[in-house]
Amino acid sequence: MLKIAAFEVRKDEIKDFKKAAEKYNVELIFTGKPLSVETFDFAEGCGAVTSLGHSRIDRVILNLMRDAGIRFYCTRTVGYNHINLEYARELGIRICNVSYPPTGVAEYTVMLMLMSLRKYKQAMFRGNVNDYSLDGLEGRELRNMTVGVVGTGRIGRTVIEILQGFGCRILAYDAYPNGSVADMAKYVKLDTLYAESDVITLHTPLLESTYHMINRESIAKMKDGVVLINCARGSLMDVSDVIDGIEKQKFGALGLDVIEHEDGIYHVNHTVDIISNRDMAYIRQFPHVTMTQHMAFYTEEAVRSMVYGAVKNLRDLNKTGSSAFELF
Repeated sequence: MLKIAAFEVRKDEIKDFKKAAEKYNVELIFTGKPLSVETFDFAEGCGAVTSLGHSRIDRVILNLMRDAGIRFYCTRTVGYNHINLEYARELGIRICNVSYPPTGVAEYTVMLMLMSLRKYKQAMFRGNVNDYSLDGLEGRELRNMTVGVVGTGRIGRTVIEILQGFGCRILAYDAYPNGSVADMAKYVKLDTLYAESDVITLHTPLLESTYHMINRESIAKMKDGVVLINCARGSLMDVSDVIDGIEKQKFGALGLDVIEHEDGIYHVNHTVDIISNRDMAYIRQFPHVTMTQHMAFYTEEAVRSMVYGAVKNLRDLNKTGSSAFELF
């Protein structure tokens, strides 16, 4: 029977881990600590390991896995920028990731659009001090907007599906256009999307070609008063350039569930700590910038899918020698 060590296990995952271990007939041990040199001994005697994205799967950890006879690793995330895939391949360690339904992130994206357009952050802060005035809180209706969706994979496509009910004009950009999306949105060049969109939402993976795609040059191509939503990856934006755009009143609002260099900050209680990410500390204080802690994915359905997916992937690699989610 395959023995799996699960690291970074949150309380909300425990129930699903126990059920998944029973369903897929594996032995499971788990800890809330991240996988590191200091915690690696927890995986002694295991053939596989899973963790979330705060664990850095670098050369040191991969060497420890090899020496311990651990052949399989699965990240319980879609993204895998925390893994040295090339070195894992050299060592023969099989790596996979997970997927989850796109609906949660897509719904959250549209929620941030509406919150931004209706100035919810300002209204909430006023209410906290019993200021119930309306001055400065006039919003805009989404049905009159042109929404630009950058990236039309599973999540971007689902955002477009949801937006159908609002009656807004929808533009789309993707390096690989999706025929099913073309019936719901108009594919255009990226510069056209920047120039014509009132709301822009990012749903593209973080690649070398998309790193800092939101920068001084691309921001200059956007409409004055544009609303920017990012529920994808923080490093799609050059935060310094975005801050410059805010200070120059280029943006009408921003809704950000992610930000560059969030690792070690988001998903951790820092109530009595000093946050060292100065850009993050500065950008969040603007009244028209709404920020949340990388939680767009965080639904019961998504958590269940990620936990079950990780256990199944590791079981499949061990039992059949392959997994649909293996990263090559």
